[in-house]
Amino acid sequence: MLMSHTSAEMYELKKKVEELKKIRGRGTELVSLYIPAGYDLNKIMQQLREEYGTAQNIKSKTTRKNVLGALERAMQHLKLYKQTPPTGLALFVGNVSEQEGVTDIRVFAIVPPEPLNVRLYRCDQTFVTEPLEEMLRVKEAYGLITVEKNEATIGVLRGKRIDVIDDLTSNVPGKTRAGGQSARRYERIREQETHEFMKRIAQHANEAFLPLLEKGELKGIIIGGPGPTKDEFVEGDYLHHELKKRIIGVVDISYHGEYGLKELVEKASDILAEQEVIKEKKLIKEFFKHLVKDTGLITYGEKEVRNALQLGAVDTLLISEGYDLVRVKAKCNNCGWEELKTMHENEYEVFKRQFKTCPKCRSQNISFEKWDVAEELIKMAEESGSNVEIISLDTEEGQQFYKAFGGLGALLRYKIHQ
Repeated sequence: MLMSHTSAEMYELKKKVEELKKIRGRGTELVSLYIPAGYDLNKIMQQLREEYGTAQNIKSKTTRKNVLGALERAMQHLKLYKQTPPTGLALFVGNVSEQEGVTDIRVFAIVPPEPLNVRLYRCDQTFVTEPLEEMLRVKEAYGLITVEKNEATIGVLRGKRIDVIDDLTSNVPGKTRAGGQSARRYERIREQETHEFMKRIAQHANEAFLPLLEKGELKGIIIGGPGPTKDEFVEGDYLHHELKKRIIGVVDISYHGEYGLKELVEKASDILAEQEVIKEKKLIKEFFKHLVKDTGLITYGEKEVRNALQLGAVDTLLISEGYDLVRVKAKCNNCGWEELKTMHENEYEVFKRQFKTCPKCRSQNISFEKWDVAEELIKMAEESGSNVEIISLDTEEGQQFYKAFGGLGALLRYKIHQ
């Protein structure tokens, strides 16, 4: 189950956006710069020089110093490019130090996986990340409808997530045992009530799905139900004609409500074969199958997965989107002593405080380095020709994988001795 390179980039982009959103400036000193694909970098440099001149009038000495420093670093970084990258460039520059009076101006350069169509310069207390966040939003959607005589549920499937939009109930009476004219009259009332209910379902579905269709996000509609009612709904003149064209499957299901939508997605797995939710469920089930049978064709844990990647034994790398481990390195610049550890992001500051002096030579000249384990392992996987799958936390299987295995595992090409 190959995860496209673009999906791996999306995962890395999400991590970077999360990091950028945590940074806060003391004043309006953080510079965000978006450059669309093909835009003339000379014009951007000219704009930054003009902003540099304007920034010299900032009253606050600290803010002025940090803004000027950020603009200098931005201009230095842009000199590395002969032209704008094919999808554009987003630059975020500013003082990220949390200590008063300490300056640590950093440059975050992002070449996005999709073309940037916005040109923007802003100096603020936070970085502007909305254009990148829009890229991260799952745009493809499937409309879901479950239909019974008395109940209906409308939902939307985006990626791995199912959202319930509407739950509807009707006053359609049950079947009567009365005979003769009463039965026929009763049946006509029942048919009329059913017809009105279907019109109401269609109205709600039209309101939910037509905006998605207009935005080009609706890939198809799947309809399910326990009996012939769903077929009557599909065949009747209820849904908007453009939505009717988008019906890609009609499925028999037993449940209604939220469970009905989940069952609908499960039963329509052949239709939704390329949808992430189905791929993910199958992948995690395969992982657990190998675990239970003890085939030796899976591994999990950071040390074990890293080893398997180094050996080229990984067929598919599995990483939960909740995985947040980082690798950190403390190094003495005096004697060369090093300490390398894997830990959670929130443990990093504690780690740094442990090494105010070198345990070997007592020097205070210690430097620290930190990098994301997931990004490192993804790069290792790509270099060894392994597939990569990001496992969401939106499904029960994804939650189970995260809780039981820390969100990191691999399906192997062959058995290895660890």
